[in-house]
Amino acid sequence: MYILSTQASNFVSGVDKAFLIILGISFLFLIGLTLTMLYFIYKYNRKKHPQATQIKGSTTLEIVWTVIPTILVMVMFYYGWAGWHFMKKAPEDSFNIKVIARMWNFTFEYENGKRTDTLFVPKNKAVKLNLNSMDVVHSLYIPSFRVKEDVVPGKEKMMWFIPQKEGIYELFCTEYCGLQHSYMYNWVKVMPEDQFDNWYADTTRQETTAVIESPAASGKRIMKNIGCFACHTVDGSKLVGPSFKGLYGEMQTVVTGGQERQVEADDEYIKKSIYDPNADIVKGFNKGLMLPYTNQLSEDNIRQIIEYLKTL
Repeated sequence: MYILSTQASNFVSGVDKAFLIILGISFLFLIGLTLTMLYFIYKYNRKKHPQATQIKGSTTLEIVWTVIPTILVMVMFYYGWAGWHFMKKAPEDSFNIKVIARMWNFTFEYENGKRTDTLFVPKNKAVKLNLNSMDVVHSLYIPSFRVKEDVVPGKEKMMWFIPQKEGIYELFCTEYCGLQHSYMYNWVKVMPEDQFDNWYADTTRQETTAVIESPAASGKRIMKNIGCFACHTVDGSKLVGPSFKGLYGEMQTVVTGGQERQVEADDEYIKKSIYDPNADIVKGFNKGLMLPYTNQLSEDNIRQIIEYLKTL
């Protein structure tokens, strides 16, 4: 069940307090200035004062409307800083999870080798997300936890939190990253620590959101998780990259080192296209649009992908 909890993480209280204080001060000024304006319209209207009068300045008034806004700004700054600065240093005993962002999906890798498309975390334990982008700038946002951080290529970034309520929460990208930016929509599942420990210890199951019935079905899910269908179609239409329809076993015209040649789309070709996508570029498509998956997919993952491509 999806929930938007008021105390889903340890940062909710501080962020909400800063938000409400800033909102309250904004409303105070909105109402106060509106009423003052209406009063001035009434008091100094043309009927009551047909002859213009020169009004001299007031030092007291100048001091008042300089000092009071300064104090209010400092109050807003204090609560904003108080809710933010704890986010920048994770506890030493945090549970580490690697986040890989790419166009257009998030993948979560655990230290024991598990890889998921849903973020599973233990309740009441500090969790540190080590953020990595494989292509452009993304931004990971969990609104119920009140945490958000940009994911920048080539730069070490992290975010941390302590989940405090069991449930399922939204997670998505908030940095426009291309045509299918809205596809970067995932979930966070907060589990009791003992239940999470049992799930984490079971390394025999890599998939965590569906039961896989065949290698082909598993391959399709892997390709969906790593964002293949954002650039490739299965119906023969052209997108960023060539379509997967009828690919396996067919002859492909590719450009290798500036020279055109014919190759068969067999197991080795597909494996090479995944691990070294810029080696053989299919004629009519551009080089450099796909990054290698060398450290993202295992040999078994490749085998399952090939089984799925055979069905197309």
